[in-house]
Amino acid sequence: MNDEKLKVVLGKNIALFRKQQSLTQAGLAEKLNYSDKAVSKWERGESIPDVLTLVQIAELFGISVNDLLTDPNELPEYTGVVVEKMEKAVEKTLKRKADKPSILGLSSILVWFVALLAFVVVSSLEIGRSWMAFIYAIPVNAIVLLSLLSAWRDFRLNKTLISVLMWGALLSIHGSLMVFADLNIWKLYLLGIPGQLAILLWFRMFRKPKENKNG
Repeated sequence: MNDEKLKVVLGKNIALFRKQQSLTQAGLAEKLNYSDKAVSKWERGESIPDVLTLVQIAELFGISVNDLLTDPNELPEYTGVVVEKMEKAVEKTLKRKADKPSILGLSSILVWFVALLAFVVVSSLEIGRSWMAFIYAIPVNAIVLLSLLSAWRDFRLNKTLISVLMWGALLSIHGSLMVFADLNIWKLYLLGIPGQLAILLWFRMFRKPKENKNG
């Protein structure tokens, strides 16, 4: 099976399994964080999703990646070298995918470990307000998780993490002003109201509308 035929077979299979799940192209695109135009190109055989997206599609449909890559009109022994290479790449991707929660967890633990270390050192020096180390850790942790998830093209938690980053930053500024300038400007939190609305509207603006009919 050559590359062009693989694109056609994959596109037909994506369309077939999508319709079996009663999903529109826009509905599938929303679940994968892609545009419906990208899904349409896949199904027409004009392009092919990356390996990680291929794994996500298979999991969404409750099938194996091999089911997406195999032409039902061909015998299994003629699946070809391209499919075999793709399967090997999928295996490696699955291993990396399985490590993602661990990487996210370890990254968060590292951030809070540094905050705890700073707290211990500062409090040992009898410097007041050492607890501020934990306040600073909130936006830092959000930035670390955002960076990792963005690198993996996983944007499902972006809205939550950006909100945590904003409120954590406001809390850090407020705490810093209290500690270093003896100013209790609680009205800073009022800035979070339009900020939160802007975040919600921003993500709502890029949501794909659901279609009534299958694409």
